[in-house]
Amino acid sequence: MSPGAAEFEVASVLREVKMVRVEGLVRIRDLDLPLLRRAAAPHSGSVADAWPVEVENLLRTAVTRLGGGCLRTAAEFTLGLAPGMRDRPAADRRKLAARAYSVSVERFRKSQEEMVLAQVAEQVCWLAGTGARRTQGAGPALLAPHLQHRTLRVGPVAVTLHVHPVELLRNVDVIVSPTNTHLALPGMFKASVPAALRRAGAVRDARGDVTADPVHEELVRWRRENDVSGRPVLPGTVAPTGPGALAARGVRRIYHAAVTVPRPGTNDYDVTPQDVAGAAARALALMDEERDALAPPLRSICFPLLGAGRGGLPPGSSVSALWSALSADSVRDRELHLVVRRPLLAELIADVLRATQHRPEPGELQVSEEKGPRCG
Repeated sequence: MSPGAAEFEVASVLREVKMVRVEGLVRIRDLDLPLLRRAAAPHSGSVADAWPVEVENLLRTAVTRLGGGCLRTAAEFTLGLAPGMRDRPAADRRKLAARAYSVSVERFRKSQEEMVLAQVAEQVCWLAGTGARRTQGAGPALLAPHLQHRTLRVGPVAVTLHVHPVELLRNVDVIVSPTNTHLALPGMFKASVPAALRRAGAVRDARGDVTADPVHEELVRWRRENDVSGRPVLPGTVAPTGPGALAARGVRRIYHAAVTVPRPGTNDYDVTPQDVAGAAARALALMDEERDALAPPLRSICFPLLGAGRGGLPPGSSVSALWSALSADSVRDRELHLVVRRPLLAELIADVLRATQHRPEPGELQVSEEKGPRCG
């Protein structure tokens, strides 16, 4: 933490985080949150009257740094950051957070809740100590956590780069989801991209309980209809399904790209750049096939770093393989998107794309702040 951020002690920040938990995101403007406001300020060009939005973005960034699993899930529920939770009463949010740990509400209140909120406060303190350094220097800071998407341009090809969890994407027609060659989705409680999309696509009742699992159910049906229920598909196969509850966020299709090959008898996978490039090209081709069958026609598609999670492919190799397919795309009116959770991966993507320019001219690769909504 930088010397200027010494005032951001965890205990003090924790008190303000607890105020947000009690009152909810919709009442941030009415709360006295001097530390959270100052922590958000280094990540913003101007906090001014929009400071409640900046504080919320700061909390979202802090929670994403918790990784996956029960800790992050509980933090999202208890602070109202999970989809549909921002205006729910504190008691409802606490109940759902307790379920993430499979404990009673009272036990969660006395034990896990303090730990969860303290972890969020620690991440806020860390961000407060690094934000000023990230926004110094010429040009926009790609790593600034509140800037959740950028436009990268290499020659005639432009791609929007999102830096946030995949389930926060909004108004993107198609999301490509990496999967294994058995087209078997992981459980909703996992931390991977396919698990997050399955979880976000689930239909829930007023209590937050899952009542339908449409993304999984449609993928099972696709396997049955294509006679691959009992055997793996070839690497590079892409299976389309509907988005389930993600339709409310403007997502229209999920393309499940088989890029990882399970090693028999182990928990490991094999993945190659060739299969990643092949799956990306197939996803673009499938989008063309489905384009005019839907109204309005499909125009935008978003890729995570295929194979760079459990598949073990180095992120740089995944970026290069993806770009070999995206840069060859002949449909110039298509909107291309990439999504990563961590700012450092966003910087890596920019570096890899710069390297594709053999003799870059000044300004040929432009990284600029997206002017659209920050929610993705």
